[in-house]
Amino acid sequence: MNKEIISTSNAPQAIGPYSQAVKVGRFVHTAGQIAINPETSQIVDGDVAAQAEQVMQNLQAVLEAAGTSLENVVKTTIFLRYMKDFMAVNEVYGAYFGKGKPARSTVAVSALPLKALLEIEAVALVPEPAATQAPAKGKKGAKKKAKGKGKK
Repeated sequence: MNKEIISTSNAPQAIGPYSQAVKVGRFVHTAGQIAINPETSQIVDGDVAAQAEQVMQNLQAVLEAAGTSLENVVKTTIFLRYMKDFMAVNEVYGAYFGKGKPARSTVAVSALPLKALLEIEAVALVPEPAATQAPAKGKKGAKKKAKGKGKK
């Protein structure tokens, strides 16, 4: 299985020797996203909720560049500078996921790059291409085979 490096200008460029995401098979593993505005390359102003909003937008942009979306995220890890921010981050985070919320771990850390208040990484599934999801064609072909079966 090959790995594909994912990169988009709609999310902050890596600030170290890593990729925004790596796609292997049908899975995408993102790097941790912090609250850098991709247009200014600066951490957004504001509290942890404002930073969480930017982090989720960055994560969404990286996933879209990989051919998937937040809807297909299966696991996230949240790194918080202060555990007291858990509820505020939860509120923003929860608004980005529908019914099928991913599995998640949340940990407090002593520091994050650029003095960010949080970082989120994700693992997502890339949907199968539409061509492989079209069962109607397969059923029609199966009927033809069954009709002609036994005739030689």
